Amino acid sequence: MEFVYISDAMRDSQEGKEVALRGWIYRKRGSGGVLFIVLRDSSGVMQCAVKKDRVSEKSWNDAEKALIESSVWVKGIVKKDSRAPGGFELQATDFGVTHFSEIFPISKDQSTEFLLDVRHLWLRSQKLTNVMKVRDYAQRYFREFFQKNGFWEISPPIITKAGCEGGSTLFEVNYFGEKAYLTQSGQLYNEVFITALEKVFIYAPSFRAEPSRTVKHLAEYWHLEMEAAYYHNEDNMKFQEEMISYVCNKLAENHADLLRFFGRDPAEMAAVKPPFDRLDYDDAIKYLNEHGIKKEFGDDFGAEDEKVLTGHLKKPIFITGYPKKIKAFYMKTDPKRPDRVLCADMLAPEGHGEIIGGSERIWELDELLARMNEQDPPLKEEDYKWYVDLRRYGSVPHSGFGMGMERFLKWVLKLDHIRDAVPFPRVINRCYP
Repeated sequence: MEFVYISDAMRDSQEGKEVALRGWIYRKRGSGGVLFIVLRDSSGVMQCAVKKDRVSEKSWNDAEKALIESSVWVKGIVKKDSRAPGGFELQATDFGVTHFSEIFPISKDQSTEFLLDVRHLWLRSQKLTNVMKVRDYAQRYFREFFQKNGFWEISPPIITKAGCEGGSTLFEVNYFGEKAYLTQSGQLYNEVFITALEKVFIYAPSFRAEPSRTVKHLAEYWHLEMEAAYYHNEDNMKFQEEMISYVCNKLAENHADLLRFFGRDPAEMAAVKPPFDRLDYDDAIKYLNEHGIKKEFGDDFGAEDEKVLTGHLKKPIFITGYPKKIKAFYMKTDPKRPDRVLCADMLAPEGHGEIIGGSERIWELDELLARMNEQDPPLKEEDYKWYVDLRRYGSVPHSGFGMGMERFLKWVLKLDHIRDAVPFPRVINRCYP
């Protein structure tokens, strides 16, 4: 028989027609000689009414025996029914089982830790299924935006010899007897290509060994990173706000149903338009102190600080002009304020925190070597020889950024914790399954 997706069956044009569906039993209840089976597939869920007097004896017995998560197929007539999920019901004329499931271990009101232990099964839930759908759509739209703007996608190494953000958060690996690390960022490799392809981006995993238990930290996450020749800090911010707006608007336009599932009004995403407000670091410090959070020059911002700064906002904001001493060695010094760097962090609204970190890069050899020597401890030139070499042969001004895909999704989908934005979260206390 020819099968259709549930979403195709649940249309006005299908009412009264016979269709065949296949999927998994999502819910099941019985009443007399009728079994109400809610079937799920990748496109949605649909209630199927299996009546004892309308199907064969084998079909009825199999339907009675089949437990939650059994894989089954159902043939029947599509009928409108306001009482059914989605307003349609399939009145079964035939029913079969592909595989009888054992008793499914997941039921209502189970602990978060248990659900993480059985993540391989919990990913079948409607919530996580829909997260993964939005994740896929967002990834497509980000790539689409880069392609529309003339960028090339490149593939960086995952195993490296040097850190991008410093040694304290590196995962060390034994590379055939030599010390190596899992990458913190593909940025340095992005910079290799700006003298060849000029405008490039990476979408790849990054790893941070931060012993953090906040709702926005993962040890392994997917990193969208851009680098562009001849871009200055303002160009960089303009690109970022246009990129975020593009993806938010596309999600609102094409996937309003998915946004509503998470309690996100599509109009809120449609309203994310450039320009985004800019807030200087000094003004951010002042704002926090005025709102009861004691901060001094040189302090970085944590999750609670970001909540205060953005809890009242409806679209992202840039924090600019951070002190040089708390930012990475490759960020270019602000010529007007030598203690600052030309950088910007984009914070998501509603308290979701930083989603993008970007800067203008140091492109002159002497300045880079001086900044490396200022680090505590100083960075050894031999450890970054290839990166330093880029400043010896045709260097140009350039800028770039890194965005955590999971942090973006946490904001857009109003998720309580970043772990639900990735299929298998890696956090400080979990590397299973």
